[in-house]
Amino acid sequence: MSSASAETKAIVEVVAAVIMRPDGKFLLTRRPGGKLYSGYWEFPGGKVETGETLIQSMERELWEELGIQVIHAQRWITRVFMYPHATVRLNFFRILAWNGKLEPREKQGLFWQSPEHVNVSPILPANTPILRALRLPPIYAITHASEIGIENSLIQIQTAFQQGLRLLQIREKTMERTSLLNFSTQVIALAKTFQAKVLINSDIELAHEVGADGVHLPASQLMSISERPTTTESFLCGASCHNAEELYAAEKLALDFVVLGPVQPTLTHPNGSTLGWNRFARLIQNASVPVYALGGLRRNNLTMAQELGAHGIALMRGIAADE
Repeated sequence: MSSASAETKAIVEVVAAVIMRPDGKFLLTRRPGGKLYSGYWEFPGGKVETGETLIQSMERELWEELGIQVIHAQRWITRVFMYPHATVRLNFFRILAWNGKLEPREKQGLFWQSPEHVNVSPILPANTPILRALRLPPIYAITHASEIGIENSLIQIQTAFQQGLRLLQIREKTMERTSLLNFSTQVIALAKTFQAKVLINSDIELAHEVGADGVHLPASQLMSISERPTTTESFLCGASCHNAEELYAAEKLALDFVVLGPVQPTLTHPNGSTLGWNRFARLIQNASVPVYALGGLRRNNLTMAQELGAHGIALMRGIAADE
């Protein structure tokens, strides 16, 4: 979100393309000589011209810069950044399919990068949070061991890790702390085998004690703090949101991601209030942090969520693909 000082300047609308290959790698381009920040690496894109929609601007920029025609684009994250010369609103799109062979029409450098191993520099500072967001997987699972039993939960989690799950939240509100500590320790040991990341719900002290990769804040905890619980870059911090106010609070704290819901009725609250997909899409339209859709979802809802701008989906049931 823009700061008060950013809002005093005219904001330049810019589109930026995260061009993604099926193997997970994405394209960075190096700004050519003669431009501001020449030699810096960035996501391709440029200024939105008068009368253009964002997608029209994206299509034009990628044709002019790289000689490709966009087939499949997904709206993703929107960030406002203040450079010394201008304040820009970066509208990021994920480009999943295109026609044509990539060519550097402006004599810019091209380099495919892995989210976990970005090895070009320098990178335009506005893009640093985007590189971090690209390391987040599309599925965020949530435990419910208190409901199905610890042993069953551990079996389910191991199966999910074997199937590719790489981000898990331990959320056991009713579990006694010693049991929770032991359960968390076992889950984290499993996760390390598969290079998966584990977050602890609400308990920052426990997260550090068991060597978790981060903490997930319930909405009430999110709204009660004024600064991010930790500034350590490797320690993830997510939060649960249900409305625009909570989403804005998470953005102000520069959290790594949020879950937003419930989108659909859930097994535990079949008659509860839900956002629905339309309201969900409106709430995240200009979100500056990655958003996972939550509530009554299965893995086959992932495409729908991402087409609406979500980073992915969060699941409590259906953690493993064969459940």
